[in-house]
Amino acid sequence: METPWEYRYAHRMQKMGSSVIRELLKLTEQPDIISFGGGLPAPEVFPLKQFKEACNSVLEHDGAQALQYGTTEGYLPLRKMIARHSLRYSVEVEPENILITSGSQQALDFIGRLFLNRGDYIVVESPTYLGALQAWNAYGAQYISVPMDEHGMIVAELEKALRIGPKFIYILPNFQNPSGATLSLERRKQIVELADKYGVPIVEDDPYGQLRYEGDHLPSINYLDSEYRGEDAAYTGNVIYLSTFSKLLSPGLRVAWVIAPQQVIKKLVHTKQAADLHTATFNQMVAYEVSKGGFLDEHVKLIRATYKERRDVMLETMEEIWPAETSWTRPQGGMFLWGVLPEGMDTAEVIKLAIERKVAFVPGAAFHANGGGKNTMRLNFSYCSPEAIREGTTRLGMLLRELVKKNGIHS
Repeated sequence: METPWEYRYAHRMQKMGSSVIRELLKLTEQPDIISFGGGLPAPEVFPLKQFKEACNSVLEHDGAQALQYGTTEGYLPLRKMIARHSLRYSVEVEPENILITSGSQQALDFIGRLFLNRGDYIVVESPTYLGALQAWNAYGAQYISVPMDEHGMIVAELEKALRIGPKFIYILPNFQNPSGATLSLERRKQIVELADKYGVPIVEDDPYGQLRYEGDHLPSINYLDSEYRGEDAAYTGNVIYLSTFSKLLSPGLRVAWVIAPQQVIKKLVHTKQAADLHTATFNQMVAYEVSKGGFLDEHVKLIRATYKERRDVMLETMEEIWPAETSWTRPQGGMFLWGVLPEGMDTAEVIKLAIERKVAFVPGAAFHANGGGKNTMRLNFSYCSPEAIREGTTRLGMLLRELVKKNGIHS
C-alpha cells in the first residue's frame, strides 16, 4: 500500500522546485556537450599541490582539532585572516563580526530564516541570482523587482520599491550573476543613502569581487555604508556582506563567510547551531592553510588571466557569428555574460534545439523573480577551454541565425 506523501509535505514546499541550473549541470557529465550552463570555476586553476600540502600539514600538526567539533562562529585564525583582508579595503571588522558558513547558499538560507515572515517583501535586481530566490521562496518571500542596465540597478526605480517597506535590499554589485553587470560607484552611494533614508538594510552578495579583468576596483557597499555613517570602530552598519572561497580556491570546500554587526552575527550563530552546528573544521583549517602567507593574492592573478582569455574568446566569437538582432553584456570580470534575443523568442525553446547541437546555456526566465525575461540567457565562460568556448559559441550563434531567419526577424 502506497503512502500518500504529497499530503504530508509542509506548505513551504509548494514554492520550492529543482534549480534549472542544477538540472543543467547534469549535462556536463556528458562529454560531448559543451555546457555554458553551470557557474563552475575552471578545474585547471584549482591549486591541487597547495591543497595536498595543506591537508598533510593540518593532519600532521593539528589533526585532532581538525577532526573534532568546532565553534559555530568558525575557525578563529580564518576569521582573523578575513578581518585583515577586509581592512585592506578600509572596512574595519573584528572576528566577532564574522561567521563562517557552509557556502554562501547557506548564508542566504540563514538570512531568510532569520528575517523573513511569510509575505515579506525583498527588493531584488531584475534579473537576480536564482539561488537566492530558491533560498527565500521557502520562507514565503515576495519580491519587488527593480530593473537593471549595464551600470546595475536603476536607482530611480529603487525609491518606489522602498516605499513599500521591504525587509531588505538584495544586491550583487560586482559582475552580477546572471547579467555580468557592475553597479557604478555613483549608484552604490545612492543606494546606501536611500537605504538609510527608508531604514532598509542591504544584503551585499560579493562572490566575484576579486575576479576583475579590466577597469578600476570599486569600493564595496559595505565600505561605502561605513563611510557614510562615519564609523571608525568595529562595524555596526546597515549592510550584511557575503563572500566565499568557492570562486578563489574551490567550491567543493563549501567555506564562505558573513560580515555583519555583532548583534546580527549572534542571531545567525543561533540559526546555524540549529542547522548544522558548525562548518566542517577540517575544511576551514585547510582553507586557512592554503590562503595564508600571501598565496591567495598570487593565485587570483592566475584565475583572472585564465577567465579573461575565455571571456574574450566568447565575446569575439559572438561578434563574428551571432546575428545582429541579438545583444549581450560585456562584463569587466566575473564568470557570466547575458544574452538578449529579439522579443518573441523564448530561450526555453531555444535550449531544446541547442542541446540537440550539443551546446547548453541557462534560459533567463528563471532569474526573474516576477516573470519576464523569456528572450534572455545566461552564458558561463569560466569553465570550458577557449577552444570549446569558440566551438560552442559558434554552434549557438549558427542556431540563432537560423531561428532569426525562420521567424522573419530583422534588426
